[in-house]
Amino acid sequence: MARDIQRVKLAAVLLMTAILCAACSGTSEPVKSPDSDMEQEAVKETYTDTGFVLTGPDSYDSEDTAILLKKNGKENSLTFLNLDLGKKYTLSMDGTTKIYDKYGESLSLEQLEIGDIVDVTFLKGKKHLNSIRLSEAAWINRDVERYEINWVRKEVTLGQDVYKLGSNTQYLSNARAIEAMDINPADVLTFKGIGNEILSISVDKGHGYLRLANDENFIGGWIEIGNSIIQPITEDMLLTVPEGSYQVNISFKGSGGDKKVIINRNEETTLDIGDLQVAEAQYGTVLFSITPDNADVYIDAASVDVSNPVKLEYGIHQLIVKATGYQSITRYLRVGQESAGIDITLDAVSDDDDEEEEDSGEEEKPEETEDNKDTVTDYYKVYVDAPEGVEVYLDGNYVGISPCSFRKEAGAHVITLRKTGCETRSYTVQVDKENRDFSYSFVDLIPTGTGE
Repeated sequence: MARDIQRVKLAAVLLMTAILCAACSGTSEPVKSPDSDMEQEAVKETYTDTGFVLTGPDSYDSEDTAILLKKNGKENSLTFLNLDLGKKYTLSMDGTTKIYDKYGESLSLEQLEIGDIVDVTFLKGKKHLNSIRLSEAAWINRDVERYEINWVRKEVTLGQDVYKLGSNTQYLSNARAIEAMDINPADVLTFKGIGNEILSISVDKGHGYLRLANDENFIGGWIEIGNSIIQPITEDMLLTVPEGSYQVNISFKGSGGDKKVIINRNEETTLDIGDLQVAEAQYGTVLFSITPDNADVYIDAASVDVSNPVKLEYGIHQLIVKATGYQSITRYLRVGQESAGIDITLDAVSDDDDEEEEDSGEEEKPEETEDNKDTVTDYYKVYVDAPEGVEVYLDGNYVGISPCSFRKEAGAHVITLRKTGCETRSYTVQVDKENRDFSYSFVDLIPTGTGE
């Protein structure tokens, strides 16, 4: 019995082995891996390019340091300016694009600012952005109120440092490109650059305009806005003021007072000062101590002998002190008590200061010739030719209705254009020292409410 059972088991094993061998001996050939180059190329051609970009450490073939010019949320793309060639290009981005700060920490797209200097990696053929990082080589100086821009020399002075403006420098306001002359000395700015070159200037706090109403009793006095603007009051003046809230002080011969005002960007605000006190003139006595003692002293543009006490009306006065071989100073005095003493010491001029002072001296008047000896003026002019029919203001003072002109004085000036029903606009211009007339033609003012 046991022998029969063994025979049955052996037969079953032989039967299973036969079935497996039959299956293996079919006509199908085994799948081979493509060993040859031709076989591998044939396999590649069977795949379809879907356009999907698989990112990774090596998923780019180009890299660049550039300025971020535009963020397009609808098209999911970013536009850059190449610093070497000065050319613009646009790259697409998706969920695989990596965004970092200069320390390698992750950022969101919203945290990137137009005007940022960035290092980017991308696939050039597909125009796909692999990564973007705030450049480690870049510096940022934010909320700068005190600066000096020389548009002729293409230089910016920040504190003791001087930087260059180049052809790649971008000028921005509200994340939009503007012209260089749209930047006003009243604006608060952010500067970004690499080394000694500024690559973008953004307006953090723009400017609006202030007009005085019922100011007849204060013409010739002074207006003081916040801690930075002090200016003589002239008829029909229109001042350019940084946006914000201010305490305004009006003074004239002991009269005046304080007013509060809010300045909005690109808007004109009228301040009525007709209710301020008009009082009889009061005087204070000022005793000056000037070094060197042979310095020339001017108060409100008039030469003053300071060897004796000087009697001045209450209010603000402009003081200028000059001496050969010394740096001149200009400051404002507020007289508000019966007597006061002022000590002033001028600094000696260095060789570099001598050259700068000589370079910035007063321009020469044209020589009298047969052609010009009968003209009304003996100085050169700056003309504003266009747009026509708008009010023109120079550094806040009314000039006339364009086309019009004003006396040419070298240096940076603000020309403001105004017309009822249009947006007021101001331009910063650098007037040269050449012995010639010069003219400006600006774009038409934009009707109020239409936007740009």
